[in-house]
Amino acid sequence: MGDDAPPLDVDGLLIDIDGVLTLSWEPIEGAPEAVERLRRGGVPMRFVTNTTSLTRAEVTERLHTAGMEVGEDDVLTAPLATAAWLAEHHPAARCHLVNSGDLAADLAALDLVGPDEDADVVLLGGAGPEFSYEALNCALGLLLDGAMLVAMHRNRYWRTAAGFALDTGAFVAALEQAAGVTATVVGKPSPDFFATAVRSLGVAPERAAMVGDDLDSDVLAAQAVGLHGVLVRTGKFREETLEASTDEPDRVIGSFADLPALLGTSGSR
Repeated sequence: MGDDAPPLDVDGLLIDIDGVLTLSWEPIEGAPEAVERLRRGGVPMRFVTNTTSLTRAEVTERLHTAGMEVGEDDVLTAPLATAAWLAEHHPAARCHLVNSGDLAADLAALDLVGPDEDADVVLLGGAGPEFSYEALNCALGLLLDGAMLVAMHRNRYWRTAAGFALDTGAFVAALEQAAGVTATVVGKPSPDFFATAVRSLGVAPERAAMVGDDLDSDVLAAQAVGLHGVLVRTGKFREETLEASTDEPDRVIGSFADLPALLGTSGSR
């Protein structure tokens, strides 16, 4: 449905960060004011992100700097979800991590091993210069020796102030094809990730909406597990992607600044 759709009746929100609230951690116009308006309206919110270059504490601080009052417990990141998933399903696994950024604080519970050590899991975070041929070849060797492939997400690209940038999805696909394995993806668009986030809101899935700039990983994936989906025309949004899709988001809005009006939120609820 388009910008002229009727108001959306929900009790809670899951909100992507990069491309929705900020771009290269600078606030997108109107986003801080919209977050404040929703808070005054009593709308429960969780900020869900596949960002893997920063810890949850650092993400929270960046949002504060961008003018948004967000508590650390309100933020759910793919690294935290991955650490919890591995601790539950593979508690003794030796993990070989390939990631751009220092996630030591959020992955402290995992047994991270060096590139010259045996591993049970090849763990892919966010792509960057660390995803060299040497690093990927090392990961391939571990997979061929029997390690399982776990990805914090498989986003294809994201948008920075300098333009679009290649993300982990391409490298996940390459390793899957080369090693003949299938990755377990823990962050968005994993149904478990959405389920965890909705439970933290304390509302039923059909009473929650996911707001994102990624049609597939954010919006359609959320709709597939019973949430409402709201696509914003900022960040990595591309009109041609929307037009080519065989599935439609429940709502499309210009930016996060338009969300309070879509919900009929005036600042008091």
